[in-house]
Amino acid sequence: MSTSIDAKLALNRKSGGRVVAAMVIWVVLLFVPFWLPMIGGYTDLATRALIYAIAASGLNLLLGYTGGLSFGHAAYFGLGAYGAGLCLIHIAPSVPLAILGGTVLGGIAGILVGPMAMKRKGIYFAMITIAFGQMFYFIAVRWNSLTGGEDGLTGFSRVPLHIGGEAIKLGPERFYYLVLVLFALVMAIIWQILRSPLGHSFVAVRENTTRLRFLGVAVDKQIWVAFAISTFIVALAGTLNALLTGFASPDNLGWQLSGSFVVICVLGGMRSFWGPFLGAVIFIVAQDYLSSVTQNWMSFIGLIFVLAVLFFPQGLLGFIKGRGR
Repeated sequence: MSTSIDAKLALNRKSGGRVVAAMVIWVVLLFVPFWLPMIGGYTDLATRALIYAIAASGLNLLLGYTGGLSFGHAAYFGLGAYGAGLCLIHIAPSVPLAILGGTVLGGIAGILVGPMAMKRKGIYFAMITIAFGQMFYFIAVRWNSLTGGEDGLTGFSRVPLHIGGEAIKLGPERFYYLVLVLFALVMAIIWQILRSPLGHSFVAVRENTTRLRFLGVAVDKQIWVAFAISTFIVALAGTLNALLTGFASPDNLGWQLSGSFVVICVLGGMRSFWGPFLGAVIFIVAQDYLSSVTQNWMSFIGLIFVLAVLFFPQGLLGFIKGRGR
């Protein structure tokens, strides 16, 4: 009886600690434009970190919780960026429409690619995702009349956001808060998915596919659903990145960026809810600082990744949790 009570108390303390940690994170994020410049940072850096955190969180739904290693998710990030830019140029100067159009374009591409990719397992799954990613990359490079080819898509920028008859200019601070709201929405959606039977089925696919098949579960369908949801989230991040930079490049679809998303997930902790966020913050800050110091900054990023894999196999957040226990 006492053992049961102690276990419940320990569980309550653990749950309370998570709530406090989450509240601290949100408070820190809420006041970023006020305290970040005091330590030599700038608001667009924090915005970029949140955008990459959204993309990595979407990938982590597939990689960390379902067990599918994708090296082609930058394709949907890039499609989101191109979709947002093309909406602003050819349809209407509307930020919500650009975000919606880019997200839908990348998500639909993920839905179509999913059935073909989910037939492969392990390294073959990773290889086919690279193949599809490179296909979208070469389409963007060759379709000069629409995408601008190797020069990328330009000629668009953030336009005022019309709310209640008022035009609100999206300067760096206001755009940061727009991205923060969307980041909160994405995290809430992922949290609800992971707590639902669908989320539990994703984890079951990762842990024991054979047993699920014997139970009559359509494993391929579960992987497809996880793949599709993750591509919608990554495409949303791509639209925000295009609005941040005012530019969509074929590099946004390349496998190198897909590798960066994987590094972010592994660095922060693949099977942790906040792991991709922590990994994105470390990656973006390190990239910004190292690129200003040396042209070989990618070598140092690679070294950080190797050290993380060797000494923190569960990611930095997993290591912190382990030390806490």
